Amino acid sequence: MPYMLIRHKVIDYAKWKTVYDQHVATRKASGSKGAHLFRSSDNPNEIMILFEWDELGNARKFSQSEDLIKRLQMAGVIDKPDIYFLDKVEQTPA
Repeated sequence: MPYMLIRHKVIDYAKWKTVYDQHVATRKASGSKGAHLFRSSDNPNEIMILFEWDELGNARKFSQSEDLIKRLQMAGVIDKPDIYFLDKVEQTPA
């Protein structure tokens, strides 16, 4: 299963989260299988999202979509997101 990791900073987490939640149907239609949200312990307005995706190509297409760019602006993202495409190699204990 491919993963996509996005890191960005926002003006206000609550505002960002509202826009993020409103975008769920588009993410699902684009191939997202769900995500884990993280906030930096040092800066609660720095967010990391680890998405599971159905196919790497769909994740790449979504990450470059005009719709996503518009949503990031609406949500108050204040820097250029760092986006990484990942393949899970293995899960190890501890």
